[in-house]
Amino acid sequence: MRTAAGTASNSRSSQGDPPLTPTENISGEPGTADPRDARATAGVGEHPATVECALPVVRLLDQDGRRLQDDRFGPWVEDLDDDAVAQIYRSMLRSRRLDEMATSLQRQGQMALWPPLRGQEAAQVGSARAVGERDFVFPSYREHAVILERGIPAGQMMSQFRGHKASSWKPSETRTHVYSLVLGSQVPHAVGYAMGIDQDRRLAEDAGEPAPAEEAVLVYFGDGSSTQGEVHESMVFAASYDAPVVFFVQNNQWAISVPFSTQSRVPLAARAAGYGFEGVRVDGNDPLAVLAVTRWAMAEARQGRGPVMIEAETFRLGAHTTADDPTKYRSTAEEQRWAARDPLLRTRALLEGEYGVGQQWFDELEEETTAWIKSTRTEILAGRPEDLEQRFDVAYAAEHPLVDEERQWYLDYQSSFLPDHDETPAGSAGHDAAQEDRA
Repeated sequence: MRTAAGTASNSRSSQGDPPLTPTENISGEPGTADPRDARATAGVGEHPATVECALPVVRLLDQDGRRLQDDRFGPWVEDLDDDAVAQIYRSMLRSRRLDEMATSLQRQGQMALWPPLRGQEAAQVGSARAVGERDFVFPSYREHAVILERGIPAGQMMSQFRGHKASSWKPSETRTHVYSLVLGSQVPHAVGYAMGIDQDRRLAEDAGEPAPAEEAVLVYFGDGSSTQGEVHESMVFAASYDAPVVFFVQNNQWAISVPFSTQSRVPLAARAAGYGFEGVRVDGNDPLAVLAVTRWAMAEARQGRGPVMIEAETFRLGAHTTADDPTKYRSTAEEQRWAARDPLLRTRALLEGEYGVGQQWFDELEEETTAWIKSTRTEILAGRPEDLEQRFDVAYAAEHPLVDEERQWYLDYQSSFLPDHDETPAGSAGHDAAQEDRA
């Protein structure tokens, strides 16, 4: 990547927020007595969720984009150069602008609902970039940046929220499951798929056949979903069967209006020890740390060393969905603390400070992103042809005679209609003339 002459000033330094250290709990101090502040209301039984439990937060960048040393995870991103970091920033910027556009479309009545991701871009882009071609991803409903990183067109992803009948993608082709709106429902699916990977490997070994290509599963869910029964049960199965799955928890501090301090006495990653596998806490607003930890975890899973849990500590800067009003339950002070730790600002500071990237590059990137957003918006509002026949392609993994029979019935049914709905049906002209005469 060509760096422009000169560097822009670091806007974060003037905000007065102290720099983060590698082991700081990123939840921060209360700083306010506002009853809506999660930290101010965390005292039920004196068990705030900020207990360290000997699990420091992995961090490779401080708040001002300066490098931090980490002997365990730092080597996992030593290959990143200025181009790689620039592409991470580009992906995060695209995700944010897409999120803003989608929120606007929902307010205009063009979308039924939208779950914003603002503030969680580093957790999603960093983790998604650690996934290999053979790996399988199970998202929840807020992983818009993950979907884009998996190569799925933005219009195809967003059309789900416009009620299009054929708004989806084929998991078998994208190695990415469709969105799961029911909290935690994707986690048992992910573990079951991971158990299947391990079973295929064992069957190949027993038959003396070459082992299948190494692969693992990455499943996303939030702090709210972590309290669901099926998530607990999934972790029990994953541990019992040594399933090659990585549980990626985006702890954005709020389960709609319930603060994390009410949900758990300890960091979520600390729960992993109870199941018998490792849990790691990572600064979810540090894309390099997220990438490093997820690369390590996916390698562990692929190599048969069982499940891993990652807790990415981040913050939902926007609403839970466009049907939510976060001002009703959380304080401005808390939002301001986390806004100062914006992942885009931190990554920009790295590009400016370490690689000497100048304002011109950022301006050109904004222009490129704006053009992409306009094109995507046009595509979304124009819709796309609905191929309802595709439902028969995804009902079973292999062809099935009953499905073939149903497909043929459907095609015959469709062919019974006129091919062009704009044509006037036979006999209707006389009917219309009679209507005019009576008028």
